[in-house]
Amino acid sequence: MRTTIRDVTLLAIDSDSPYLVPPFGPVHAEVTAEDLDIIAGEVPRDLDGVYLRTGPNPRVLASGRPHWFDGDGMIHGAEIRDGRITYRNRWVDTTGLGMELDAGAAIWPGLMSPPDRSLKMAWGSDHFLKDASNTDVAVYQGGAVSTFYQCGDAYRIDARTLETKGTIELPRMGVRSMSAHPKADEQTGELLFFDYDSKPPYMTYGVLAPDGSLRHHVAIDLPGARLPHDMAITENYTILHDLPLFWDPKLLARDIHKVTFYPDMPSRFGIIPRYGKGDSIRWFEADPCYIYHTVNAWEDGDEIVMIACRHMEPEPRRNLGDTEFSRMMAWLRMDATLRRWRFNLKTGEVKEEILDDLNSEFPTINGLMTGRKSRYCYNVTIADHDVLWFDGLIKYDLETGRSDRYRLPEGWMLSESPFAPRKGSRAEDDGYVISYATESASGKSEVLIFDAQNISTGPICRAAVPQRIPPGFHSCWVRGETIPA
Repeated sequence: MRTTIRDVTLLAIDSDSPYLVPPFGPVHAEVTAEDLDIIAGEVPRDLDGVYLRTGPNPRVLASGRPHWFDGDGMIHGAEIRDGRITYRNRWVDTTGLGMELDAGAAIWPGLMSPPDRSLKMAWGSDHFLKDASNTDVAVYQGGAVSTFYQCGDAYRIDARTLETKGTIELPRMGVRSMSAHPKADEQTGELLFFDYDSKPPYMTYGVLAPDGSLRHHVAIDLPGARLPHDMAITENYTILHDLPLFWDPKLLARDIHKVTFYPDMPSRFGIIPRYGKGDSIRWFEADPCYIYHTVNAWEDGDEIVMIACRHMEPEPRRNLGDTEFSRMMAWLRMDATLRRWRFNLKTGEVKEEILDDLNSEFPTINGLMTGRKSRYCYNVTIADHDVLWFDGLIKYDLETGRSDRYRLPEGWMLSESPFAPRKGSRAEDDGYVISYATESASGKSEVLIFDAQNISTGPICRAAVPQRIPPGFHSCWVRGETIPA
């Protein structure tokens, strides 16, 4: 293994928050490690591409009480080719991070602090946060796009080097911002996206063409400010969310941001043609709930089918512990079950059904099936722990209802785990599932490769990473054949 390391200084990272100490705490080096040492098994030679996983890794700690979501985005990449693995990690070079490094101090308050309205530049749906670009990475134009859950810029990431290559110039196109969870249609090359805001228009929706131009963009009429987190697409439609978990409107008018669940309000799912006008959207009402992450959606005759993880307690009823971070810890716990919704475009009927009652989240699928009928998804399982702890992997067969599960050894934590098709694959699950695993006590981290058709047998390859990989958020698999030489 050949390793180069660039150490940097972390500014004011001093907190007893459980999400700022190991294993969650930030690492302070950008590493390139070629030809990782193989601990067990071997790297499949029919695997070619890059696994990207992002998450918060603060270089500058936000002012006020720190929240896990405030941390500057860092992407960890495992490039797999010719039976070898190269690991890299790089901060997303955001505008806000650059300004704070120049200043030598934090400029923006964090999520748990009051807004500072004296700032001339800010991001987020209520325009007071730093765009940390720490939430999601989506495949686009042979590389990736890095985005922020509270809406901001769309940063272009080189899939191999992980260098930030500027932003998609959304304002020049007349687009306000982009939320995390844009959907890459890997068969058309388009990137479909939404944003949301505390002021009208409360939501917008758009489509970027394969060449980077704006193909479509419309405002979506909502009754007030909302906090959607994800969307879903089919070949011809997009499903947007208006869910009854959002800022208390009366407090928001006083610039106080208190997220509240309204159990007497229905969930609304807006189905709009991919290139439809804003007034062509059709709203379908369902039981009140909150959805962080969708699995997939597709068209089935007169119906749109959507698979997603529904959260059973959208607003926590109690705090965890008795510290200044107790409320944050309660909100960060996940209690989700896999569900299927059917929206009948002809009758307007909505059906919801439980597919499994296991607590699992952060789902992935074969990216080539996005918007098309898919049979399999791969979720992480969530341990009963005070912090968000992914303790294993489960593959669901959405046709038969069967599942195949692997649980990590005690003390290890998993990452979101995308599917990677093998070269020449002939079936939806003909390939691998890739992940990072970190041992909490020692800080050791590994790249894990699973046979997607035999998850329960455990990883077929384990490779040592020369630094700790903190737990994080979302991921993608960039196929080698799509990456420019």
